Amino acid sequence: MTGTNRHSRSNFNPGQAADAMWDAMEQMRSSVERKVGTRMGRGDVRAAVLALLTEQPMHGYQIIREISERTGGRWKPSAGSVYPTLQLLADEGVVRAETTQDRKTYSLTEAGQEEAAAAAASAPWEEQSDCEDSRFGKVSKAGLDLAQAVSQVARTGSHSQQDQAVEALQDARRRIYSILAQD
Repeated sequence: MTGTNRHSRSNFNPGQAADAMWDAMEQMRSSVERKVGTRMGRGDVRAAVLALLTEQPMHGYQIIREISERTGGRWKPSAGSVYPTLQLLADEGVVRAETTQDRKTYSLTEAGQEEAAAAAASAPWEEQSDCEDSRFGKVSKAGLDLAQAVSQVARTGSHSQQDQAVEALQDARRRIYSILAQD
């Protein structure tokens, strides 16, 4: 910085601040997804479907809802990943579909029970909770939650609310560093 304070109030632009915060939040989110594993691969959809079908027959929407609930909303597979997986499993003879009341309900075949039992033993939502309980997962989730709140204030808050948010963030930063200094 040459000669001017780029953070001075006269140069403060809430739109730019909101954009910068949003960009930072997106970078943090993608970093957390890579490290904590909130994004699931195709194999995980298959494993999750099979794990759920060991419990009871379900239709596609139930499967999507159950996965979302069991992961605390961190993973909600799309219909575009669940229904093709169900169709593939049916084509392989691992599940069978039965239509009742205009809805296809899927259940395991005898041939699919062994693969489903293995999938249930290491259900993807179990791995998710392990990540959430880790020190990195908890801190990152809290940071993302904070970043979302800050982004909202930057986008829609009044000048007074933004000033209060800046004070709160500066205080939080100092308090967090003081935690590291305690040892």
